[in-house]
Amino acid sequence: MSVLKTVALSLLLTAPTLAQAKPSLREVKEIDNELYYIAIANEISKQCDAIAGRRMKAIGVMWRLRSKANSLGYSDSEIRAYVESDAEKARMRAKGEAYLAQKGVTYERPETFCALGRAEIKRNSAIGVYLRAN
Repeated sequence: MSVLKTVALSLLLTAPTLAQAKPSLREVKEIDNELYYIAIANEISKQCDAIAGRRMKAIGVMWRLRSKANSLGYSDSEIRAYVESDAEKARMRAKGEAYLAQKGVTYERPETFCALGRAEIKRNSAIGVYLRAN
């Protein structure tokens, strides 16, 4: 067998392995973290009437995240499956609830969402950039 045929055969045999080596989108921190920040900001804006979400900013960022995921080799159907996954939604919710609890926020006291939202806006944090005071 020629060297060229050997190399070609090796590539064919390892190509499926290389394609499978792509990590889950949850492991791509640049994407997963940004979606987390948007989710927290959205929850704050839903629970506090004095704070609104910067929805257009969030939508623009989500489009950029989609482009980033595409450039990393993820198809639109893989991205959609990740975003719509019940398991991923539950994981993100648990992570968000832990953060809110750590900050003293409870659903029984909606004003705690407002206090956190104002603090995030003031700090211009990764969450605060998706919020604005009404």
